Amino acid sequence: MLKKFLPNEFVNNVYAITPEHLKNLGIKGIITDLDNTLVEWDRPLATPELTNWFRGMKDAGIKITVVSNNNETRVGKFCEPLGIPFIHRARKPLAVSYKKAYQLLNLKADEVCMIGDQLLTDVFGGNRQGIHTILVVPVASTDGIWTRFNRMVERRILSSFKKQGLLQWEDKK
Repeated sequence: MLKKFLPNEFVNNVYAITPEHLKNLGIKGIITDLDNTLVEWDRPLATPELTNWFRGMKDAGIKITVVSNNNETRVGKFCEPLGIPFIHRARKPLAVSYKKAYQLLNLKADEVCMIGDQLLTDVFGGNRQGIHTILVVPVASTDGIWTRFNRMVERRILSSFKKQGLLQWEDKK
């Protein structure tokens, strides 16, 4: 059962994910979480570095959509200036948002990856849909109120993976 929470890859941050790497995996699109994956949960806009990362992906022909459990105001304020389509109040890890996202990109599940900072929402939901999952270290050490509970559960799962030699999470920080 815990294998559904094991990401295909884990990286320090989104900047470690390159178009070349994704193309080598046959990935044509990115479904990404927003809060604590791309920017801190309380940062309203993209940083210049993140804007350049998005541009590099788009220039390489990799489509992007943001899928967030947050509200439309939060997600729209971030995505609209970048011209990135988004799904708000996604209810991850439920399947509907993942299916809607890869259909929005006009791709199949095996042609996209899911990038996120949470095992219980991003990785679990992506794995259940057969999507390549990439776990990133959260960009902030604080979380919104709803995420704090998830983090407690995640620590136990990550500890189990570490004991089994499946994930060296602390080494990535």
